[in-house]
Amino acid sequence: MNPLELRSRLENLNPETPRHRALEHELREGVGYGAAWHRSQKEHWTGWLAEYGGPGAYGRSEASPRDAAFVWSHIQCAPMLFWLAEALDLPPADLDRAYRAVVDAPKRNASQGAAFRRVFPWPAIEAALPKPKRTLAGQFKRLWTG
Repeated sequence: MNPLELRSRLENLNPETPRHRALEHELREGVGYGAAWHRSQKEHWTGWLAEYGGPGAYGRSEASPRDAAFVWSHIQCAPMLFWLAEALDLPPADLDRAYRAVVDAPKRNASQGAAFRRVFPWPAIEAALPKPKRTLAGQFKRLWTG
């Protein structure tokens, strides 16, 4: 799955999940803190993924194409990661563990993101994502290429 495919799977997820807001508040990071350009963590995701083929807002390297697993493993914003797990309706007990892991981690974004991913590695997220939409163009492509 590439970053744009991941972005399309986020379309119908609820942007207003309650627990990621509590994490933003506890960390004092995200919507309403600092210079956040986004109004929700969903918007953070979709905006970030839309620009993933280039340097985007974070000056990413454009050396080679990246897949969604690479994207997941390099995000440093714990509320962004938490929103996705929460919006995917992953088990509350695991969300509790992830919340505690982030709050107890060293106060650096990379450490907090890593703590979250120890509870929710990419395969757990990928398995919970909504299935891709079947488009007419995609159906023709499958027919044409066999």
